[in-house]
Amino acid sequence: MEHLRFEFKTPGNRPSGRASALVGVVSSGNLEVMVESTDLNEACQVEVNTSARGFAAIWQAVLTDFAERHDLAGLRISINDGGATPAVVSLRLDQAIEEFLGMSS
Repeated sequence: MEHLRFEFKTPGNRPSGRASALVGVVSSGNLEVMVESTDLNEACQVEVNTSARGFAAIWQAVLTDFAERHDLAGLRISINDGGATPAVVSLRLDQAIEEFLGMSS
């Protein structure tokens, strides 16, 4: 198991949404993402627990893309990964933010 931590500093939006949101499921080729509101004023923290070792640079690239697209602050995101591809990671992150903001149907 590999544990990675990332922090993105942004003067971005502090979203007002639910206290937390959880999407996905931990299984082979998938992952779960939890988004929680926190008192991190201008930061978004991401913690990744993954069964796939040695992919920190890819996680950094996917999460940087996510942070730039959404420009959110004041969030803690926890990811439990079962070997998901970067496309699945992006999809789940987008779903989690939509759920957190109450945009999902």
